[in-house]
Amino acid sequence: MRSSGSNGGHGGRGNYRGAGNSRDDKQGQGRPRKPRPEERRYDVGPGATKDGPKAGRGGAARGGAKGGPKQSRQQGGADGGRGRTAPARSREYETRVEERNRERYAGKKDIKLPKTFPGAEQEGERLQKVLARAGYGSRRACEELIEQARVEVNGEIVLEQGRRVDPEKDEVKVDGLTVATQSYQFFSLNKPAGVVSTMEDPEGRQCLGDYVTNRETRLFHVGRLDTETEGVILLTNHGELAHRLTHPKYGVKKTYLAHIVGPIPRDLGKRLKDGIQLEDGYARADHFRVVEQTGKNYLVEVTLHEGRKHIVRRMLAEAGFPVDKLVRTAFGPITLGDQKSGWLRRLSNTEVGMLMQEVDL
Repeated sequence: MRSSGSNGGHGGRGNYRGAGNSRDDKQGQGRPRKPRPEERRYDVGPGATKDGPKAGRGGAARGGAKGGPKQSRQQGGADGGRGRTAPARSREYETRVEERNRERYAGKKDIKLPKTFPGAEQEGERLQKVLARAGYGSRRACEELIEQARVEVNGEIVLEQGRRVDPEKDEVKVDGLTVATQSYQFFSLNKPAGVVSTMEDPEGRQCLGDYVTNRETRLFHVGRLDTETEGVILLTNHGELAHRLTHPKYGVKKTYLAHIVGPIPRDLGKRLKDGIQLEDGYARADHFRVVEQTGKNYLVEVTLHEGRKHIVRRMLAEAGFPVDKLVRTAFGPITLGDQKSGWLRRLSNTEVGMLMQEVDL
């Protein structure tokens, strides 16, 4: 015999109400049924009855657990020990508790964090920060340089991160080249002809200072070039480096291109290397070669480590070949390249390191 109860056992949306009615008919017989969500009642404050709340709102509306307040397990009672609904605190009660706690701690002073931090007692700066400030990339890129064992401090290769250094005292090198860890600046200017090799000129002529007027720090030139000579001249605020680059002890080489009119003898290079007698002593070239010839016009390259005034012009003139035009194409490792006349460029970290290596810094 089929009944609505058997249909409820198969499930199905259409038989849900019938199954529910059957359970309603059996209420009170055996285990009481669990109320549906729409039939549930919650105690939400003092004076609430089973028919509904008299004041306040449900626990879910106050941010409580979904489905109402927690059920607390209590022994005994009319429901046979299955537990009763714990009364929820009203919003007014919660407000009073919060105000009381606020008054209790109002007089407390704010807790101050310690001024020190782990490692604060150590002196110096982190190595990767010093390298990043010197222009070797981001701090992460500088950490990779350390990981690759390319950085050394005071002659010792650094293998661990977090090493601290004193930029004023410690010698830092990357790939064997010294790092300018302080606030030094290094520039190369392609000096045009007619510019005076001074930072200021009382006669109002165009000078080197005109090219660096917008710099915050005071720069000075390394050596000089004749007014009519073009080419590389270095500007920096590193006094010791500038001094060593121009000192005869270190013999930093300078290379020039000179335009002369020939024909020139085959032994001109040998004569220049052996030495030319000038009024202030012998002057010798370290290297000589012919770069280009067009008819009687010659472009020759002369390299020497001396820095006396008008030295190249005087040597070639004494050999019988006055110079029409002279350009310095290199100062030590710093070359002119394709730098245009009158252009100022900042030296790279590698170039600065090579300059320092040239003079044992």
